[in-house]
Amino acid sequence: MARIKLILEYDGSNYHGFQIQKNAPTIQEKLEQGIFRLTGEKASLLCAGRTDAGVHALGQVVAFDTQSNIPPAKWKFALNSVLPSDIQVLDSQEVNPVFHPRYHAVKKKYLYLIYRREQGTTFYRKYAFCTAELLNVGAMRKSCQMIEGRRNFRSFCASGSSVKDFVRTVTRCRLRENKSYIKMEIEADGFLYKMVRIIMGTLLEVGRGNYPAEYIKEIIGAQDRSMAGPTAPPQGLYLVSVDYLNEGTV
Repeated sequence: MARIKLILEYDGSNYHGFQIQKNAPTIQEKLEQGIFRLTGEKASLLCAGRTDAGVHALGQVVAFDTQSNIPPAKWKFALNSVLPSDIQVLDSQEVNPVFHPRYHAVKKKYLYLIYRREQGTTFYRKYAFCTAELLNVGAMRKSCQMIEGRRNFRSFCASGSSVKDFVRTVTRCRLRENKSYIKMEIEADGFLYKMVRIIMGTLLEVGRGNYPAEYIKEIIGAQDRSMAGPTAPPQGLYLVSVDYLNEGTV
């Protein structure tokens, strides 16, 4: 028995998230179908993050156990031959049998993309939050600085989460902009349920002038979801990468 680690990229537009569901297509379902087609094995996938419907990934990490004779490095090519074109394996390798993509992660990085022009929204609507409204990006940047650090982020956790510890360390939260885009890059040792999208929704309220930049401090201190802004749409969110201390390799 070998544990195989995969790094994936996928377009989440046509899927109801990563985690398998009974009556809707998911990333996990397509991967497990691909493994079964190649080996006849009913694999159970572990993942670094259960992305929601419409959310994309540039570096999702999954792992599964197999008794197949397919060499670890060849899983990339084998799976890509049977997966739909909107899901692709970027790398495959054998890892320690106890490796878990979620619990052994030390840092995750997400990107949220805003497309700012009216022209082109037909093409970007599935891959960015499209808005031509004027935003105070300077104020949004100030708010980002207040998000960085080790804090209780309960105010930025959506209902439905079962976690008891809301403390996370955000090592980076920055905005980059040009004429067409605003990009939020955020890195942390872990994220709460819909945390990135709620942070982005709150930053948009700052940019619109509905909240002062310093209001972020009050939101964090309140530990109350109702204090934060709305949850930003899913299509602008990308899981960029997941880091591990030793990558779990054997």
